[in-house]
Amino acid sequence: MRARTWLAVPAVLLAAGCADDASPVAVPAASRPAVVAAAASSGGACRLLDFAVIAEHTGGAFDVAAATDRGDTHTCVVRARGAALPELTLAVTDTSIDATTFAADVRPRGAAKVTKLGKTAYRRTLPKAAGTGPVAEVGWLAAGDQLVSLRWTSPRGTAPAEVEKTGGKLVALAKVVDTRQR
Repeated sequence: MRARTWLAVPAVLLAAGCADDASPVAVPAASRPAVVAAAASSGGACRLLDFAVIAEHTGGAFDVAAATDRGDTHTCVVRARGAALPELTLAVTDTSIDATTFAADVRPRGAAKVTKLGKTAYRRTLPKAAGTGPVAEVGWLAAGDQLVSLRWTSPRGTAPAEVEKTGGKLVALAKVVDTRQR
């Protein structure tokens, strides 16, 4: 039985063309499929965000998310792969303040009041800073006793009027962020 096996091996190799042919075999390059993980896979406050929902409400295409937790504050930052800006940041902090205290102590002076968002809310546009363009911000006191803010930091050279429009889009996004999921 062993003799037959030893005789069969060379016959198979010859039949396969491996005997005297030393030419290289062309192997196609393995293509790596692009894997886009959901924002929620980063954990923390990123569990409250979805790239498709962000794009639907803001028009921004993001595919990278990172989360961090420090004490009672949970933060998520989303960006487009390979680009530092624009950047969307969501911060959620547990709190015991009420709507009156929020309006007096948290809402920035000059910020516009936003209706139908949490217990009370505001929106504002901040001027450009070193290395960035203007920033749109929406902040609110969520029903689950949490201070929440969404900030859109634009790239350098972005017109303030464009960021003001983005602020309105952030309000729409804020209205679908369910902080009770955290």
